[in-house]
This record gives sequence, C-alpha cells and structure tokens, in this order.
Amino acid sequence: MTTQKISYSILDLALVSEGHSLQQTYNNALLLAQNAETYGYTRYWLAEHHNMPNVGSSATSVLIGYVAQGTKTLRIGSGGIMLPNHSPLIVAEQFGTLASIYPNRIDLGLGRAPGTDRETAEAIRSDFMQAAHAFPKDLEDIQHYFSIENANSKVRATVAEGVEVPIYILGSSTDSAHLAAKKGLPYAFASHFATTHLWDAMAIYRKNFKPSTVLQKPYVIVGVNIIIADTDQEAERLSTSLLGMVVGLFTGKRDYVQPPTALTDYHKQVMQNPQVQQMLKYSFIGSKATVKAQVKEFIEQTKADELIAVTNIYGIDDRIKSYKLFAEIMKELN
Repeated sequence: MTTQKISYSILDLALVSEGHSLQQTYNNALLLAQNAETYGYTRYWLAEHHNMPNVGSSATSVLIGYVAQGTKTLRIGSGGIMLPNHSPLIVAEQFGTLASIYPNRIDLGLGRAPGTDRETAEAIRSDFMQAAHAFPKDLEDIQHYFSIENANSKVRATVAEGVEVPIYILGSSTDSAHLAAKKGLPYAFASHFATTHLWDAMAIYRKNFKPSTVLQKPYVIVGVNIIIADTDQEAERLSTSLLGMVVGLFTGKRDYVQPPTALTDYHKQVMQNPQVQQMLKYSFIGSKATVKAQVKEFIEQTKADELIAVTNIYGIDDRIKSYKLFAEIMKELN
C-alpha cells in the first residue's frame, strides 16, 4: 500500500481515429471528461500539438472551454500550452477568461517545446528558437499578468489580474526541472514518451525546490501510458493502435489512429526495437490485475504525488473502460 493518497488524472490529445469526424472527436473528448468526473479523476488536461492528423487538440484553450462547459467539478487545463508559440499576454488573457467563467477549475500547464516539427514551429512564429530561450522570462511575465500588483503597469491583462489559475511547469528533459524548483511550482514530467531523463529530472526538482507562496513542498506529476482491458490479450490487441502511432512518429508517416488488430509478428518485432522500448518504457498494458501490480511498483519507485494517464486507444468505449479500470486501481492502491 502507498502511504499517501496519489491523485490520478488524464492527459488527452483529442485523438482523431480513422473514420471519425472532428466533431465526433471533440464530442468523445467531452464524453471522456464527463465519465472521468464520476470516476474520481482530479484533472483532465489537453496537450497542444500542431500539424498532426491524429491529434485534435491544436486550439487547446478553445477545447478547454468546451470541456469545462460540459463538466461540473473536474479540473480542466493544458498539458500544456507550448509557451514559445504564444504571447504571454494572450495566454494570461485566455486563461484569466476561462478561470472567470469556470472558477477554481482551470489549470495552466506550460511547456517550452513547440509540440510540432521545425517547419511548423517556424510557421507558428518565425523567431521560435529565440522564443524557446525566453521561456523563464515569459513564465515570469504570465505570473505578473495574473498578479494584483500588475494593475499599476502600462501593459495589463485586466481579465487575469487576481484570478486564481495554478501554473504547472511541464518537462521532458532536466531543463524545466531546474526552473520549476527555482520558482517553487508543481512539476509534470512527460515520461509517457520521454523516458530517458525522468529520474534525473525528479531528483533535480526535489533537491533544488524552493518553497513559494503557491507551494510549500515539491509536487511531482508523472505521465504514464495506460491500456487496461478484461484480459492481457485484449489489452495487447488494443495497444496495436498505439504501436502504429509510435511507428508513425519515427517514420514521419503520421496518420489517423488505426483500428486495433491481432498482435502479429510485425508488432512483436516493432516492440523489440530499442527506440520503441525506450519510448514506451512506462507503459502499463494488460488486465486490471496485471496493470495494478505494475502501477503499484512504479508509484513506490517514483514516489510521485500524482499520475497522469495517457490512453491512446482507437475506440471511445474502450478508452472510457480503460480509464474506469485505472480509477478502480488507484482507489484500491489509495
């Protein structure tokens, strides 16, 4: 048993599955969030990605508003807003507005990656590399725009001043761990795909953490891939859609999420690829009993405060069922 209660949350990409319209995709995202609310999830975050046919969450703040409107208590936020793509002023205005409409329910997770390829990053803003280096300053600017003190400044995000929006720093390397620690902010690590630096990043963050007005002690959220079904075999079958997405990432041939198939020799070969194994290292796939044992061990090793689950499954019913079983696991472990 874990000694402390571990929160559990969802990171969603509004996956666009083969044969589904965007409207269906967004309706499914809302349906998932509504179910998550009844299963006791803490938050539902949407990730910002661009120029990917299988990801529908590119206009992240718009989608956050849509999901928040259709839910009542669940925290809805960004996992994350990729700050180099945006003006800090505009981000503060968008999230100040969201948090005024849905008080005490909106989270602002911030990352420094583009969430896309180089060409698209440059299409979003030509000075992308410069903007990525400005991440620490842009973060400070956002904090100023949300502060009451900014009322005396020449440049104001008037809809954000004094509005309660918790900020989370997202990371997939060790850079952001230093920044989150220095700022005394909660830290979310993208170990559902960037597995290499998880342990170093957590160690850096915990060792260098400076208490702040928002947080007295370190708070770590860790990303995991979760696919749960009635049997190990069924979960493995569902995971073939995820494998297809990973292959698409490595080959540059991105496509809509494909329906699952039986696990073939080809899939087994793909799973033996060292790059694929590294990327999917923190993927827990199987029956409830199988995944429960793996998750329990992972929590004991990481001492995470919260797990944020990514479930890349083709069909919405299977996705919702997987998240329901994961919630049962977390309740039992707690």
